Amino acid sequence: MTTVVLLTISNIFMTFAWYGHLKHKDKTLWVVILASWGIAFFEYIFQVPANRMGHGQFSAAELKTIQEVITLVIFALFSVFYLKEEFTWNYLVGFALIVLAAFFIFKKW
Repeated sequence: MTTVVLLTISNIFMTFAWYGHLKHKDKTLWVVILASWGIAFFEYIFQVPANRMGHGQFSAAELKTIQEVITLVIFALFSVFYLKEEFTWNYLVGFALIVLAAFFIFKKW
């Protein structure tokens, strides 16, 4: 569970680093690049330990899958509540298909 919590925290920082500047288009590009790098530093503080601790319990492919599913959930919430963008049905279907892919990755056949 620690791995999932750390990956979730990491993804919150990552989402703000990658997309938070979209709400501040009045800022110059070099300012948002530096701010994004500063935020991304905290992403790595949580991401690297999460992968270190989780590897062994999970394969690298499983860790990446966990991260991607968390990323989609965090991004969906971020885009709706922070960027004030509409979450449409086709986004939901696309995300659900990615979650279905995660099922196949974790299923022991």
